[in-house]
Parts: sequence; structure tokens; C-alpha cells
Amino acid sequence: MNKELINGVLRQVEQGENKTVNSSESEFRNWIVKDDTGLFKAEPGRYHLFISPACPWSHRVMLMRKLKGLQDIISVTQLDAIKGENGWRFEHHSLPEWLEVSEEHFLYEIYLQADPQYTGKVSVPVLWDKERETIVSNDSADIMRMFNNVFSSYSKGDYDYSPPSRQPDINSINKYIHKHITNSIYQAGFSTVQTEYDGAINKVFKAFDELNHRLSLHRYLVGNTLTEADLNFFTTLIRFDVVYFVHFKVCRHRVSDYVHLREYLRDLYQTPAIAETVDMEHIKRHYYRSHNQLNPNGIIPCGPSVDLTSPHLRDYMGINNVEDYLIKDEAF
Repeated sequence: MNKELINGVLRQVEQGENKTVNSSESEFRNWIVKDDTGLFKAEPGRYHLFISPACPWSHRVMLMRKLKGLQDIISVTQLDAIKGENGWRFEHHSLPEWLEVSEEHFLYEIYLQADPQYTGKVSVPVLWDKERETIVSNDSADIMRMFNNVFSSYSKGDYDYSPPSRQPDINSINKYIHKHITNSIYQAGFSTVQTEYDGAINKVFKAFDELNHRLSLHRYLVGNTLTEADLNFFTTLIRFDVVYFVHFKVCRHRVSDYVHLREYLRDLYQTPAIAETVDMEHIKRHYYRSHNQLNPNGIIPCGPSVDLTSPHLRDYMGINNVEDYLIKDEAF
């Protein structure tokens, strides 16, 4: 059972853990800009991330920060793997000196510093402005695009993971994956009715079939260049066989059973710097120790073993008819 802040007070949510994850609008949606035209200016050392390596939405932001080389520009505090009754908690050794929280060290205290009357979920990631002492954003998609674009003067590479010409396709892919895969995985995991579970499972594997076919035609989700859409999908795929297949009973097939999804995952994992963002022990500890209703004894399974280091053989993917291929779904 989760708690949320209601008018600044942490209270139990009657319906328990939401079955559709990240489905509501994020409450903080400010934007950092390159110049002095806004409240939040892109400056080195000004911003701080609160993240959990276990959370796929945090992981996406970590990937963008790493790939853009912003480690020395934007500092990070890592949260504990286990999400308890009062939500995310700071690891004691990772608290920054300037952070003023109680001895309990919970993330909800950061939300209350930004807004003492805050009402809503206490989620990660959180991008904090040390100068104004408030939350800039808790929306992972917005934070990713800010890291990709507005910190370009400080990044170590000029590669654009969301170029304007590709954004319509990237947005469509992101929406499709969120609707048919990400949310449906959690719906299946927390279902208490068989028909609800069955419907969610069917959505996931129909989408897997579609994306497996799409990836048979070209190397990445949007053409043959790595984009934000791939980073988003990676954080789901990397957790699927080891966590979702077992813990959430999304067990009709593994990613490893799909020829193109499997090789695509290996391709992404072997991309320089991406594997460095994956902490599988942290991920497993979070899922298997945080959801008592699904795993009351807190047993962490030993497997399954997943091979991510074998050659992926996707370097020579062709580009025939790539731009003409679209998934037949209303999201596209």
C-alpha cells in the first residue's frame, strides 16, 4: 500500500498501488532554458537529481545524463532500493551536505520543501534547483529532453537523441510503448481479476510482436539512428526477463524468445556507457522486496540468467523501406 501527500500530509491511498504507472500528469513541469528568459537557467552545478536505479523512469534520465556527459554538470543522490510504506528513502551515505531533511530521510520531504501544501504522488526522478530551492520537474520525459537540448553547451558530445525532424515518430513510439507495454506490464502485475490480467497480457505480447517485426526491418525504433525512444524502451526490456516475467507474471514469452528484440537489447546494452547505468542487483532488490502483496516473504530469485554480452550482429542492418514502415495502431 502506498501513501501520497494530501495538502502536505502523508496519507494512505485507499486503492493501494496504482495499476497504471505514471499515468497522471506530473505535478512539477517547469523548464530549464539556455538564457535568462526564464526562472531556471542552464548552469553547471546548479541542478541535482534524486533518482532510484531501480525505477525505469529514473533509469531513462540516468541514461541521458550519462550519454550526454553531464555527470560533472548535474549531481545525483541515489535512493534506497526498497520502497517502503512511506515511499522512497535516501541511502544514508549518499545525502548531499546541503540537503536538510529529518533523520527519517524520505523523498517526500523534498516535495514539501518545494511546496508545503503539496498534493499528489511522491515519485522519481526529481530534478532540484539548488539556487531557488525547489523542484524543477518530476517528469522523466521533460528531464530527458532538457538534458539532451538545453545543456548542450556543457555536454561532451553534440549527438541529438531527439532531433526535431524525428520528434513526431519518437513521440508516437513513446506513446505506443507506454500505453501497450509499460502500463500493461504493471496492470498485469497488480491485477486481482483474471480478465483484467488476461487483457493486459494480451496487450503486452501483441505489442512485442509488432516491435519485434519493426526491428527486423531496421536497427533502431526510429530509423537507423539511436534516439530517445530506444533509451525509453531499453529500461523496460532490461527488466523484463529478470523481473517482470517472474514477479509480475508477464510470462507468456521472454524477451529472449524474440529474435529481434533479443538482439536489439544486446545491441543497446553493448552501446558504450549504457551498461554502466544498469544495476541489476539494485533492480531485483527493489521489486522483490518492495511489493509485499506480490512477494510477502521477500525472496529474491536467483535467475533467470540473461546473456547480454554475446555479439548482437545488428551492425549491418539494412535500411530498405524503413521510413515507410508504421505499426498499425491508433497511436501511430
